[in-house]
Amino acid sequence: MMFARQIDTAPVSGVSIAEASEGLSSIKKPECAAVIWRRQPTAGFQSWLDALSLDHLPNGRMVLRPQTVPDAMIQLCEIAHTPQCAERVQLVDDISAFAEIFAKLMQAPYLRLRLQAVTTNACRKFHVDAMTARVICTYRGTGTQYGQSRNGDDPKRVFTVPTGSAVLLRGSLWPQNPDCGLVHRSPPIEGTGETRLVLVLDPVDTPEDAI
Repeated sequence: MMFARQIDTAPVSGVSIAEASEGLSSIKKPECAAVIWRRQPTAGFQSWLDALSLDHLPNGRMVLRPQTVPDAMIQLCEIAHTPQCAERVQLVDDISAFAEIFAKLMQAPYLRLRLQAVTTNACRKFHVDAMTARVICTYRGTGTQYGQSRNGDDPKRVFTVPTGSAVLLRGSLWPQNPDCGLVHRSPPIEGTGETRLVLVLDPVDTPEDAI
């Protein structure tokens, strides 16, 4: 993958920091509610992606087997007329690798993949997803925000996953849920003129389960 490794410590209880994809397996530890894979995008890739117009950013939502993600991503890029270049290949390869890593970790035969260009507020309320687990990676724009909730209130301190980094979150259907009050949201960007490009991956047993 085209991102450099980066080591850090998490500011919130129940959140682990991974320096490589292997560290995502920490999500299986009883006390872990989320894992942030800290990655630093290369300057050339980020500049290219940030400069793309909204119309040329690939968008799509589908349920598919992990091994078919590369072809699906190429099709999404073709539909959006994303310029053919080395950076486009890097984006396709990175998302494809994410899909393979996540599916193997979750032992999921299918994935629900959502790649979306966002210009308004989406899921701005802090919450826990009603599913087993979810991966979110913001390739462009402000990353996912998270914090600790007490008694259902919004977090007093809000932290942001760096652009290009990924966060693997337990959902409410995970068998074990540590009592750390971890919640997350999409950052409120309406009115700022910002465009985000967000990848979301969910594990799916059968295509029918994703309906």
